[in-house]
Order: sequence, then C-alpha cells, then structure tokens
Amino acid sequence: MSSPAPVTAADVERAAVRLDGVAVRTPLQRNARLSALTGAEVYLKREDLQPVRSYKLRGAYNLIAQLDARERALGVVCASAGNHGQGVALACQLLGVRGRIFVPRTTPRQKRDRMTALGGTALELVVTGDSYDDAAAAALAEAAASGAVLVPAFDDARTIAGQGTVAIEVAEQVEELGRSLDLLVAPVGGGGLLAGTAAWARERRPGWRLVGVEPRGAASMAAALAAGRPVPLEHLDGFVDGAAVRTSGLLTTALVAACGAGVTAVDEGRLCTELLALYQTDGVIAEPAGGLASAALGDGVRPEPGSTVVCVLSGGNNDVSRYAEILERSLVHEGLKHYFLVEFPQEPGALRRFLDDVLGPDDDIALFEYVKRSTRETGPALVGIELGAAADLPGLLERLSASGLTVQRVDPDDPAFRFLL
Repeated sequence: MSSPAPVTAADVERAAVRLDGVAVRTPLQRNARLSALTGAEVYLKREDLQPVRSYKLRGAYNLIAQLDARERALGVVCASAGNHGQGVALACQLLGVRGRIFVPRTTPRQKRDRMTALGGTALELVVTGDSYDDAAAAALAEAAASGAVLVPAFDDARTIAGQGTVAIEVAEQVEELGRSLDLLVAPVGGGGLLAGTAAWARERRPGWRLVGVEPRGAASMAAALAAGRPVPLEHLDGFVDGAAVRTSGLLTTALVAACGAGVTAVDEGRLCTELLALYQTDGVIAEPAGGLASAALGDGVRPEPGSTVVCVLSGGNNDVSRYAEILERSLVHEGLKHYFLVEFPQEPGALRRFLDDVLGPDDDIALFEYVKRSTRETGPALVGIELGAAADLPGLLERLSASGLTVQRVDPDDPAFRFLL
C-alpha cells in the first residue's frame, strides 16, 4: 500500500472554513426504528438535506475554491454518477467557473436534470459510457486535451478534505447532546467520505470506531484493502449508482488502510428493504447509496447495546420511478417473492386449477406471462408469486410438486432472468 494521502485534520478544518455559508450544517436526528433494532442510540446525519441533496458539495467546492485565476479561466471537468456532478455544478455557478461534466448512461434522469439546473449556463453535461469508470476515462481525456482542471469525485486530497468536514459536524453535534460517539458508519463508493472522516478522526477523535459500507455488487474498497492496492472489479452491479465504482481511489484506499477503518458490504436486496423502511417508517427519501450505512446495522455492523452510533445518510437524489425496482428487490430478499417457469396444459381451466390447488390463501400472482421458445406460439408461463409470509414457501413448493405440472424455479439474480421479462 502506498503512503496515505497528504490529508490532515488541519486540512479538513480549513475546508470547513471555506464551506461556511455554502454547505449547510445538516441535522443529526435520532432514529427510533434503528435504535430499537440495535439496542444502541442511533442517529442519522442527514446529508441528503444539503442544497445538492448530498455531501458531495463539500469536496467539489473545497477543490474548486482553491484554484488560481489561470486555472479558473481554463474551467473544470469531472466525471460523476450524479451527486458529485451536482456538487461541481453548484460550485461552478457560485464561483463563476465553467464546467463540463461526464456522466454514464446509468445516471438517473433526476440527477442529470438537477445538474443542469444547478449549473445553469456555467455547465455542459455529457452522457457517455455504461459505468462511472467509462465517464471517468472520458473526463480524463477531456482534461488532457483542453487543459481544464480535473475535479476528482474522491481521489484528490482537496476533495477528501472537503468530504471530511462531515466528521467535524458530527463531533460537535454529538457532544452538544452530551454524548460521546462510539461508532460512525459511512457509505463507500470511491472512498472519499470515509477517507476524509478517518483523516480528521485519527487526530481529533482517535477513540471513534469507523466502518465503511459498500454494496456487495460493487465492493471495490474491500477488494483494494485485500490486495494491498486498488484493483478493478471483474463484475460491477450498477444498481447503487452513487457507489458503483469499479476501482477504489489510490489515495482514499491508502488513507482508509492507514487509519484502520473497517469496511463491510451489504446485499442490494437488504439495502432495498432499508430504503423502503426509511421511506415508509421514517419519512426519508434516500437514494440507494444514501441507505448503505443504516442498511448494514444489525447485519454487517453490530453496535454495542447502549452505544452511540451515527450513520451518514449521504444522499436523497432518488428518482421516484426506481421505487418499483426497489420494492421488487426487497420482496425477493425478504423471501416473499419467487419466480417459476410453469408448463400449463393447453386446455380450459388449467390456470383456474393452479390458482385453487397451488396458491395458498394469502398468496398472489404478481406476474404471469408466456415465454416464447423457438417456433412455438406459446411457451412456459413465467409466474411470479408473492407470498403472505416467507415461511409459506415450503408449502408452496410441495403443492407445486404435487400439481403434476412441469415447474422450474427461476433465480432472479441470474442475468438470464432479465431476458425472460
């Protein structure tokens, strides 16, 4: 592992001065649901309430504010999955600097629209590639060709210092409550937030336990720590768009390793269940990356009973159209939704008998459509069944087996499943 990035607590504190009046001091809110779940006192650091609805404004503004006149005249360029771009856009508008932002095609429309609205005439948005890393390569090439200043989303000491200002606020707010912090949990994409927090806490609050949470399908920081250097992931699940980074940062990885922060991963399905709980129980609209920290509680992260825990809710830029997929993934994760390929005999009443003889009293067919195979007009039916309770699955499987029908269970995580829909 290379030497840690040159980020000190003093760097983070100077960043906090620059951000005064730009980034808001977001609330620290006790969460009754998570406190009851863990037996700890759990608070959410509401970075979704920043002007750009995420903490990313902190790092972007801190970097651009330090550019000299020549650099500002050349403009800035960046790659973003959405939130960093919004931070850059607002920073460009506030500082009078022209910016060009590259985003992958997977970036939700809501985030693209917010970038253009925040940046106004100071901003040009370019959509390219299928992942953050594709956009990053395009941004790097543009910077080399035009001389524009690259504003990294995470792997720059100035960005890291800006993100670390979250830790200063957390320390102040917890102590204002008359408590001392035991555990801080933060989401991890490229690692800027965790690295900045670790850099400040190592000097100012060495007693804090720090844990970063990645999506299981994009656990690049864990891979880097295991290898002793950043390594590209062979497979990347882009569902958690704000944390879908194929290769973690060189500087961020070194800082996380040097400061001894822990890293864990959470299943995307478990994350979706947490996003729904935040929405339905807590009244919080969180984007997938924003729910990573709290989703890990009670699973990969188990606080001591009675301890004080802060989870950074990093962003709230969620497109409402995504809730259908969030609900679907949650139901599958909770064992409430299952899929089967069923060969129905081509005779009247076949479906009716299936409903009467196979489904339980609280079960429901959530999807039914025929799947064509070769030249046949009809093929097996893809049937999605939503159970009343996860414990009802063995009974359903027994009734399917006794039905005399040819049934094949389908794994929703199998990429081939999507081709059936």
